Amino acid sequence: MKDKSIWLDGITRKKFGKLDKDIDCDILIIGGGITGISCGYFLKDSNKKIVLVERNKLCTSTTAKSTGKLTYLQDDMINKIKNIYDEEIALKYIKSQKEAISLAKKIILENDIKCNLTSVNSYIFNNKGYNNYKVYENYHLFKKCGLVKIKDNIPIKTKCYNSLEVNDTFVFHPVKFVLGLSDIISKNIDIYENTNVLYIEPKDDYYLVKTRNGLITTKKIILACHYPFFLFPYLFPMKTSLEKAFLVASLVDKSKSFSAINIDKEVVSLRYHKDKKNYLITVSEVNSLDKNINNLKKRDNAIWNMRRRFSPNIKYCWSNYDIMTWDYLPLVGEIDNNLYIATGYNTWGMTNGVLAGKILSDLILERPNPYISLFNPKRDVKNIPRIVNFNIKNACSFINTKLNKNKTFYRNDVKIINEDGTWYGIYIDENKKEHKVLNLCPHMKCNLSFNYQNKSWDCPCHGSSFDIDGNLIYGPSTYSIKVPKK
Repeated sequence: MKDKSIWLDGITRKKFGKLDKDIDCDILIIGGGITGISCGYFLKDSNKKIVLVERNKLCTSTTAKSTGKLTYLQDDMINKIKNIYDEEIALKYIKSQKEAISLAKKIILENDIKCNLTSVNSYIFNNKGYNNYKVYENYHLFKKCGLVKIKDNIPIKTKCYNSLEVNDTFVFHPVKFVLGLSDIISKNIDIYENTNVLYIEPKDDYYLVKTRNGLITTKKIILACHYPFFLFPYLFPMKTSLEKAFLVASLVDKSKSFSAINIDKEVVSLRYHKDKKNYLITVSEVNSLDKNINNLKKRDNAIWNMRRRFSPNIKYCWSNYDIMTWDYLPLVGEIDNNLYIATGYNTWGMTNGVLAGKILSDLILERPNPYISLFNPKRDVKNIPRIVNFNIKNACSFINTKLNKNKTFYRNDVKIINEDGTWYGIYIDENKKEHKVLNLCPHMKCNLSFNYQNKSWDCPCHGSSFDIDGNLIYGPSTYSIKVPKK
């Protein structure tokens, strides 16, 4: 079994160089996942000078660790949005997701992108009898937006009291899709990999962006980097939290044409993937990031769930982070003069990533788009008690990192120590060599936890990750946790 995403195995990709000089552009896109590349696609014919930078390689982070579903049946999402806002907003969100599916399908077919696009029926289902009403509440909403059937099963043997079915959804290979798009846009857009943005400095009518090896002067910036790394002035940490899930891919004899997700607290998500072999992919062990720090236990639980309920021939297991917004709507739009953001997809990044590219391109090119107001990141806050409770939970997560530094699941090979008022993390490898790092995330000063699955130090608040020697793997941090040399 491989501790990596199935979408990253056996991929051949075009290599893009690292930025090593000062450059100018009209539009800078920060982030090379589905959102950033989609933005590039919709802007590529605008006659603007566009640059895209990615901290690592294109499409190796959140997009590459998703389920690859293009569906508008998204667990109990529609009902949750209706309860915070109203039915009109919920129906508009459904329409936005259907539009996103149409956009993705059109892009794939028109450009002949080989990404295993497969038409499937989608289901949401209830496997807890006491939640029957949720399926019916969703049914009444979806019925107003198109054909939907109510049933008492899904096409796989598992507990199901009732379900909803639609037939105009898809699954695909997300990495092949993004890399296919990157080949197309690279004819018009300069792409730089392994280029880490350190900070952004606003000037009178432009932005100065500092990277490790060069300055970028740009008129407009699109932040498509999953968790933005410098948005505290925009109250971003107060409007979002992080959720972690574990995904497992197992070989099966036959692939089926459906995807499904339940609407209960203990999430079970399913889809098949057919390439050279047939796989079933499941998602489970879904919880807030700070409750998912015992990675080996959670991984073992996810594997056990797959083996016990569906298929024993497991080949891949990996984890992923998702940004959850307080009101279940993404944050897509302008947050400051010529500064744009796209994030907070509430686990549904494949549809919302493509749609965000269209929304932001329409904003920048001053074209109308029906979903600009729906996803406006500066929208008015509704349901004050909910957002207060949301932030109390976020504050508790931060406090817990300070009070509970030495986790009970740590073995003798991990130590958290304090020397002269500074906290350090030490990992002792199989050769008895000590790897010492600072045990404090540079982003917002949360204390870090050791991830045995990936051999990394991870932030349980906002998802930054560092290797055993302190080198930055993923943000939002822009700096390492290496111990300064004396």
